[in-house]
Amino acid sequence: MGSIFRLSPGVLSHLSRLEVQARSKKSQPQQRSRVEALKAKVEALRLQRDQLKAEIETHKNLQKLRASMDKQSTREGEEEEEEEMDEDSENSQLLRLMARHTQLKDLLHAHHIIGGYDVVKTRQGKGVCVSLATAYDGVFLDTYNLEIDMKPTLRISRHNVPPFIPLSSLVEQSNMQTDIRSFLATLSQHLNAFAGRKQQLKLVKELHKSVEVMESNVLCSILVMVFTVPGEKTAVLCTLDYTDHTRCLPTRVHFESEEKELPDSPEWKKNCSLLMETPVHKALIIMRKMGNIV
Repeated sequence: MGSIFRLSPGVLSHLSRLEVQARSKKSQPQQRSRVEALKAKVEALRLQRDQLKAEIETHKNLQKLRASMDKQSTREGEEEEEEEMDEDSENSQLLRLMARHTQLKDLLHAHHIIGGYDVVKTRQGKGVCVSLATAYDGVFLDTYNLEIDMKPTLRISRHNVPPFIPLSSLVEQSNMQTDIRSFLATLSQHLNAFAGRKQQLKLVKELHKSVEVMESNVLCSILVMVFTVPGEKTAVLCTLDYTDHTRCLPTRVHFESEEKELPDSPEWKKNCSLLMETPVHKALIIMRKMGNIV
C-alpha cells in the first residue's frame, strides 16, 4: 500500500522562490538589452532636442537682427528728411529721394548679408557672426562661424574654419566686399564637400571591415584602400583622388593588382565608373553584392 509524501508549507515556499529566481536570471539579459536600447533611444532624442533648440534660437536671433536693421534704416531715412527746407522746393524733393535711395541700399546690403545664412549681431551692431552648417546625406554635421566687421570695410576678424580650407583665396576670388553672398556660397560649398568626404571615410571604416584603409589626409582629398577579390584572394590597391575640393566624389580612380590584366577587365572598369559616380561607402556595398570584393 503506497504512502502519500507531503511537503511542508516552508519547503513549498522555498521551492517557489527558487523557481522565481531561475526565471528572473533567464530574463535579465533580455531586460538589460531592452534597457540599453531605451537608453540609446533617449540619448538620440536628447540630441535631436538640442539641435532643434539651437535652430529655434538661431532663427529668433535672425529675426531680431532683421528687425533691428529695418528700424535703423528707417530712422536714418527720417533724419535725412528732417532738413530745414521748404517741402515744396525741388531741393526738398531731391533730399527725400536721396534718403529713400540710401534706405533701399541699406536694405539691399542687409539682404546680401543674411540671405540664406544664420546671422547674429556682435559688438553692439558693429559686426555680425555668420554660421554655416554642414550636413551629408540628411545628417547634420559640424557648424563653422565667421565673425565679420562691418565698417569701414567688410573684414573677417575671427573664424573657426579649418586651416586647410583656402579662406583667404576665396575672399579674393569672390570679391567679398561687393558680393559677400557669393563668397559665403563658395565657402559653404567647400565646407560641405569636406564634411561629406570625411563622413564617407568614417562610414567606410564602420561598414566595411574587410576593406583596409591605407592612407588618407586631413582634407580627405585622397583615399587609398586595399580590396580582397574572392576566390584567389587577390589584393587590389584602389586610389581615389578628390582634386575638386567642392565635390564629394573623386575625380580619378586608379586600381593596382598583381594580376596585371585585372584593372583593365570590363568588370573592374565598371567598378571604376561606379566609384566615380557613387559615394565610396555605397559603391563598396554594390561591389560586394556583385561578388567583386570580399
